[in-house]
Amino acid sequence: MTKTSENADFYHAVSLSGGKDSSALLLLMMEKEMPIDCVLYADTGMEFPEMEAHIAKLDDLLYRERGIHIITLRHPHGFEWMMFDIPQQKKRAIERRIAMGQPLTGYGWPGMTVRWCTGQLKTHLISKEVNRLKKEQNALHYIGIAADEAHRCKDDPQNRYPLVEWKITEAQALQICYSRGFDFGGLYEIYRRASCWCCPLQRIDELRKLRTHHPELWTRLRDMDNQARAMFGPGPLGQFKKDWSVERLEERFAREEKALPKGKGNANGL
Repeated sequence: MTKTSENADFYHAVSLSGGKDSSALLLLMMEKEMPIDCVLYADTGMEFPEMEAHIAKLDDLLYRERGIHIITLRHPHGFEWMMFDIPQQKKRAIERRIAMGQPLTGYGWPGMTVRWCTGQLKTHLISKEVNRLKKEQNALHYIGIAADEAHRCKDDPQNRYPLVEWKITEAQALQICYSRGFDFGGLYEIYRRASCWCCPLQRIDELRKLRTHHPELWTRLRDMDNQARAMFGPGPLGQFKKDWSVERLEERFAREEKALPKGKGNANGL
C-alpha cells in the first residue's frame, strides 16, 4: 500500500507468533490500511498441525491484500537436534556432563529456568532479524501484546504495541480472529494456549487433552521422552516434567479412563 508522509521514512515489520494476539494485530493492521513491509514468523517445527494451517491461511490473506508473504524463520537444525544432538561446547558444561556420566550432546528437555527452545528457536531468530531491520532500514517493530499484558511491553522507541494502544484484551483478540473466520482449527476450544505441543511447562490437564485430541502427537511425545530418559537419565534433562515422565502420565491417564463410568467421557473433554 502507499505510505503516508508520516510513516514513509520507516520500514514496518510485524512479528507473528501465530497465536490469537499477534494474529488479531495483523488482521487489524490490514483492515486499518496500516503499512506492512514484512511479517516475521519463527517456526519451531513443533507446532500443532492446526497452527500450521492457520499460518498458511493468514499468509494467503496477506498476499491477496498486500502482495507479500509471511517470512518464516527456522533454526537450521530444529528442536529435536538441539534436544539430543547439539554438541556441548562450554568447558564447564562438558566437565559437568562428564562428572555426571551424561553424554556430551543435547540440551535435554527445556525447563522453567532453561527455556532454550524459546530462546534459540523463536526469540533469537526474530530479534536478530528485527535488529538488522531497525539498523539498516529504520524499522518500526509491531508486536502483538494485548492490553491486559501491557507489562510485557519494552521501552524501545522503535517498538509499537497497537493492541495496547487500542485497549484490546486477550479475550477480545480471540473474538476478532473468530469474527474474521480464523478459528485456529479449534485449538483455543481445547487448549488454554496454542503454543508448541511438546512444551514441558504445560499443565497436566493440557497434556491429558493432548492425549485425547492429538493421539499421534502424544505418541511422538512418549517416544521423545523415552529417548531423553534413556540418554540423560531421570533427572531434569531426561524427564519431561519434574515429577512426571510421559510414560507415568500415560499410566495415570489410562487409569483415569478406566475408572470412568462405562460410556461416559471425561467431564472436561479431556
